[in-house]
Amino acid sequence: MKLRGKQKRYLRSQANRMKPLFSVGKNGLNEIWLDQIFDALQRRELIKINIQQNADESVSDVKSFIEENSDVSVVQTIGKTLLLFMPASKEKFQNYSVEVKNI
Repeated sequence: MKLRGKQKRYLRSQANRMKPLFSVGKNGLNEIWLDQIFDALQRRELIKINIQQNADESVSDVKSFIEENSDVSVVQTIGKTLLLFMPASKEKFQNYSVEVKNI
């Protein structure tokens, strides 16, 4: 889903007080990690991930890995934290996506 500026602004405001749910460490990026992110996004739609100091990957590496291998949108990067969004497929978990569509 391609997000417009107002939609990104709304999602950033909703994630302001969120804590990172996942982190990237020495084990790096792999399909299992991406599947866990995908499962979390199916229930929450909006999550933060953090890149640890000892990680071999940079922020741009993680961002490109996520965007190339999934339908997840990287809404924002601040330092070593990324904000991810993907609309949930089940209607009962669609909290943010309904608002994003209306913007």
